[in-house]
Amino acid sequence: MTTADTWAAGDAAEAALAADPCERGATVWLTGLPSAGKTTLAFALAERLRAEGHRVEVLDGDEIREFLSAGLGFSREDRHTNVTRIGFVAEKLAANGVKVLAPVIAPYADSRAAVRERHTARGTDFLEIHVATPVEVCSQRDVKGLYAKQAAGEISGLTGVDDPYEAPTAPELRLETQGRTVAESAAELHTFLTTRGLA
Repeated sequence: MTTADTWAAGDAAEAALAADPCERGATVWLTGLPSAGKTTLAFALAERLRAEGHRVEVLDGDEIREFLSAGLGFSREDRHTNVTRIGFVAEKLAANGVKVLAPVIAPYADSRAAVRERHTARGTDFLEIHVATPVEVCSQRDVKGLYAKQAAGEISGLTGVDDPYEAPTAPELRLETQGRTVAESAAELHTFLTTRGLA
């Protein structure tokens, strides 16, 4: 085998490795209202991806608030800082072959755009998934009791109620979760990732 043949074989091996979905990192950002089902969906998808041999990390918004963004409030500026911090960590992980699932409200379009731009500049896949659950359904689920507290006047600034939520206008995927099981929604997202060569 000549040196040229060795190089060609090496290039082919690298191409095959790059084509292996388990080796491809990406950030899958699940945005939506509180209680839309983002975190539940992320953990369901993560379980399936890990079973298939993928390296997966879930960057849960509440955990990030506690450990990485402690001290930040809920002003527009603080929300932007929180989102871009998560985006920074996500891109670092994704660039190293990790599937990053980020179930984070990220209510402002410019914040999500900033995260996307960081990924694009570094050639890292970024997929914005809108978990499009209507606010009426979210308030019925009310996983953390936030809607009840807001209705009782105990809290203010609830995203989608008395604080803005700028829904994505052109997400890579819009998931309608109303009337569907978690398994069904996770399966749709998994199928979508498969079409992108990521699962």
